[in-house]
Amino acid sequence: MSSQLLEEASKIVPNTALLVNLVSKRVRQLTMGHRPLVEVGPRMSNADVALKEIIDGKLTFEFQPEPVAKV
Repeated sequence: MSSQLLEEASKIVPNTALLVNLVSKRVRQLTMGHRPLVEVGPRMSNADVALKEIIDGKLTFEFQPEPVAKV
């Protein structure tokens, strides 16, 4: 996984846990044969592809915080 891509993607998804989950789910999809949404270079891993998709705005997410329980 490229540290440069990771750094750029973390600017878009600042929550590290959320970024890890997004990348891991997309890597799973790519491994199962889903097509990449960006142009793939010769030495790009699936994790790099997922990060590039996030950076390019091809892979989006919707964050819904859990409601706080009233006491």
